[in-house]
Amino acid sequence: MFRAITRACTLSVALMCVCASPSLAHSDRPAGITVTPVTSHKLPHVAGKSITMVRVTLAPGSKDGAHRHAGAVTVYVLSGTVRTQIDDGPVATFKAGDTFFEAPGVVHSMIENPTNEPAEILAVFVADDGAELTTPIK
Repeated sequence: MFRAITRACTLSVALMCVCASPSLAHSDRPAGITVTPVTSHKLPHVAGKSITMVRVTLAPGSKDGAHRHAGAVTVYVLSGTVRTQIDDGPVATFKAGDTFFEAPGVVHSMIENPTNEPAEILAVFVADDGAELTTPIK
């Protein structure tokens, strides 16, 4: 019982910290794309770096344009199908269970849900403490 209460309190504090952080703010996010913070922790063995996880839900037909992410990002497709393009590389399609990686500094040219079903991804960022995780490119 005590362990369950401790976990719930820890998760609540982590979510409050992540939700209050401007690093997840992206006021230009298109309709149909929702970002939900999962957790964020400073890496004790790497000074100045944090690991942050967010769940991104893409409604059917939704699309986000060019943007950059702070640090490195590993993405796991939880459900549905997403199409994405990194820099000027080929457009690639990923389905539930697939992963892809974005190196620091690359342009995430686009991500979209090309289907009539919702899609969800889990994005794991390793970036500088307090960094803005997503920056649109206009």
